[in-house]
Amino acid sequence: MAAASPSSCIFCQIARSSTTTTLLHSDDKVVAFRDINPSAFRHYLVIPVEHIATVKDLQRRTQDYALVSHMLTVGQMLLSRDAPDSINYRFGFHQPPFNSVNHLHLHCLALPYIPRWKRVKYSSLGPLGGFIETHKLLDRLKP
Repeated sequence: MAAASPSSCIFCQIARSSTTTTLLHSDDKVVAFRDINPSAFRHYLVIPVEHIATVKDLQRRTQDYALVSHMLTVGQMLLSRDAPDSINYRFGFHQPPFNSVNHLHLHCLALPYIPRWKRVKYSSLGPLGGFIETHKLLDRLKP
């Protein structure tokens, strides 16, 4: 999959409010919205306003660590507000080649998975990549 230019990237368009997507949160760094193909009871995406293609483009530096931390804080706030009775939450990123959109996006899931088989999409595949939990990515990025 070729990297999208920011002008053709659907998530960049959402971040610039040039779509009809309803934003659940918006600030100068990130926006959040519902996943159009939810895999759980609540499934939100938190994306940076700035175009960053994938987790592979993040580095061990303060600004990337701060961005991912902020994305997680926003996701946690939204799920605690909208799914307060959920017992299980998952927060993480798909890694290439398993990401569907080449714009960094945090999956914020209030479980259960719906349908249950969708849990497979959110599994780590070890050295092959797959899904990386936010806390593991933060460990990797910590300056």
